[in-house]
Amino acid sequence: MTVKSFFPVLAAVCVVASCAEDGAVTSAANIDPISLATAPPGAAPGTCWGKTVAPAVVETVSRKIQLQPAQISSDGRVQSPPIYKTETSQQVVRPRRESWYEIICDADITPEFIASVQRALEARGFYNGSITGEMDTRTRAAIGRYQASEGLDSKALSIANARKLGLITIANPTKT
Repeated sequence: MTVKSFFPVLAAVCVVASCAEDGAVTSAANIDPISLATAPPGAAPGTCWGKTVAPAVVETVSRKIQLQPAQISSDGRVQSPPIYKTETSQQVVRPRRESWYEIICDADITPEFIASVQRALEARGFYNGSITGEMDTRTRAAIGRYQASEGLDSKALSIANARKLGLITIANPTKT
């Protein structure tokens, strides 16, 4: 098999390998990078949660340690210079952090809700596509950009940011 004939075969194998059981073709762009975790301890039943993990930041620190001071004669001349040793160690600058945040449950993500998300993000300059009502990669990227500006590095829409976008009302406990 020549190199020229190898590439079409490789492409066909990749397409067949990416077929799901129902025959739908998936691609890396359609795979949702969000890893939804189980709820954190103490979470209310029926709530949905996302989790981000910030890895620890470790730096290598070097410092010089004087082993022997300089030897100086009585007339002030240096007989022998000081002797130093360089010591290197690893130090944790920022520990690993896990952050839990409540997200919109899958059952509540309807095409109408997604269209509202797209319109809200478009009004704020984070989304510039068509209002389709589909949670596609463009919509996920816009959610990610918006939430990054709010301090959350995730493409799963948090309840707090949905409220900031005006998509979810806040329950008023004084009204019955």
